[in-house]
Amino acid sequence: MTLQQQIIKELNVSPTINVEAEVRKRVDFLKSYVKQSGTKGLLIAISGGIDSAVATGLCKRATDELTEESGEEYRTLGVFQPYGKQEDIDHSYATAKAFELKYTVETNIEASVNQIAEEVERGMVKMGLEKTTMTPQGKGNVKARTRMVMQYALAFEQNLLVVGTDHASEAITGFYTKWGDGAVDITPLGSLNKRQVRQLAAHLGVPKEILEKAPSAGLWEGQTDEKELGISYEDNSDYLEGKQINPEVQERLEAFYKRTHHKRNAIPGI
Repeated sequence: MTLQQQIIKELNVSPTINVEAEVRKRVDFLKSYVKQSGTKGLLIAISGGIDSAVATGLCKRATDELTEESGEEYRTLGVFQPYGKQEDIDHSYATAKAFELKYTVETNIEASVNQIAEEVERGMVKMGLEKTTMTPQGKGNVKARTRMVMQYALAFEQNLLVVGTDHASEAITGFYTKWGDGAVDITPLGSLNKRQVRQLAAHLGVPKEILEKAPSAGLWEGQTDEKELGISYEDNSDYLEGKQINPEVQERLEAFYKRTHHKRNAIPGI
């Protein structure tokens, strides 16, 4: 078995999908897990990107069906999490509107992130380090983790599960939420590559302006996934569908996979 075949098997990616069947399977997965967990619904952070939009659509279908089937209310809570002013916040709200979310909340993380960064920098000064200012990347990670703290605080108070938007095209590079970023409770997109996420987006009715956006985690100004990784999602998706790609790109992608092995596994112990 080649490394490519091994990765595809590990991440459970299919070369082609039936979109309607995939939506049904993932909605049923969410419904089953909510009932099993004894919770009252799902929390999804809506970034304004395509992954969170697709997850929102799946969550809303799941909780609407649970409400109809049980006669009790199950909710999907959409959370908007800007850092100060978010230029594309209207895309987050467009997603909520497209899927008719009844429950939404905006939690601005700027003050919390800046306070954490200030404490870290004070600590580095006290340590006598030559460099005492956080890098944009380091502060970007604080943003991601602070967002997760906010999500779990809201989810706890309302007995909800926190939904992750992670998918196979992120898992292969380790560019996704895991323990250090706060983790999540459930990932309904897990075995899809980015191209397949886009297929579900078109089927679910994700707004056009979101379908056309460059993927970004929004961790610092100008940040995009493809620029940061140096690999296009087209190549990434081709690889996960078993196709041949440029050997240099394949080598880079597999290098990411090898060095982020720990992010795809449970916390090690003895």
